[in-house]
Amino acid sequence: MKPIKLLTLALTLTLGTAHADDSSFADHLEWVGVAVQQNGYHVWGSSPIIGEDGKTHLFCARWPISSKFDPGWRDTSEIAHYTADSPEGPFTFSDLAIKGTGKATWDKRGYHNPVIKKVGERYVLLFIANDGSNPHPASQRIGMATSKSLNGPWKKVGKDGMILAPSTDPNHWTHKARNGVNNPAFIAHPDGKFYLFYKSNKSKMGLAIADKLEGPYLHNPKPVTDNKVGIEDGYAFLMDGKVRLLTTDNHGILRKGGGILWTSDDGQTFNQKEKGFHLPRHYWPADFQYSPKRYYGPAEPKFERPQVLVIDGKPAYVYLPSGSSFIGSDGTCSYVLKVKPSP
Repeated sequence: MKPIKLLTLALTLTLGTAHADDSSFADHLEWVGVAVQQNGYHVWGSSPIIGEDGKTHLFCARWPISSKFDPGWRDTSEIAHYTADSPEGPFTFSDLAIKGTGKATWDKRGYHNPVIKKVGERYVLLFIANDGSNPHPASQRIGMATSKSLNGPWKKVGKDGMILAPSTDPNHWTHKARNGVNNPAFIAHPDGKFYLFYKSNKSKMGLAIADKLEGPYLHNPKPVTDNKVGIEDGYAFLMDGKVRLLTTDNHGILRKGGGILWTSDDGQTFNQKEKGFHLPRHYWPADFQYSPKRYYGPAEPKFERPQVLVIDGKPAYVYLPSGSSFIGSDGTCSYVLKVKPSP
């Protein structure tokens, strides 16, 4: 073969490989369908875990449609438990996991945005809540409850379940944050510590670290992401020896309304990023019967609050709600995308 042909072949192979490697996490997702839809309720977030029974369990925020979408999520949201024989569903309601006290406590109302994990022999449920005072969302805090069973009962850790509030240090970036601390993400880090990621002031992602599961969780001095515009709804997981953080892309760092997958070597600085998920219409099959009903957010539907099901150390499914019901239901739903294996 002549040298010029060898060069052409080498370039073709190199470019082909580069193109394959350039595909983002978002490009490896495919539509499955509705994960949770419950008549009479708005459903938001769907944090997954495989139980000892082999079933897939989802912990979701839900609130009555009679409360309207907003302020319902702030006032009457509670954490509900759903199960299915397969990660792809169909999911059915199992039980009410936990809800606000209705009393003069930090978590009087608005149990929302749950995260479910297993640490040792205990299941760990994280959530946000508020005390019902104004202004909201400055009153948002992060709580934790644990159980030996996914069916409960759930016991709040410590004195009252609260594990994180804004810093009392006037020089810290979360001090007197107008959105409090919210939207938890959590990993048991390989270094033996527990990492609690959260959103706070200016919609940046922060980190608090504890030596013990129950805390105390101590704020890192700076945000872990360098975003200049708002992101939120992080989900943290480990993959290939690195810490990943899947967030929304609210204002178009990579694609407005999509998602971002951030990567970090140590879990404390996230400099690498790629598209985490596309707009919903990117995934709908040609025969999808789209019957939109918008309750919240832009006219162009977008996904929010992504939660990842990791199986055998790899992300296998992503569960996401939307402010628009794609199927015309009487409240919002959560949806499920499957992670396609890399070629």
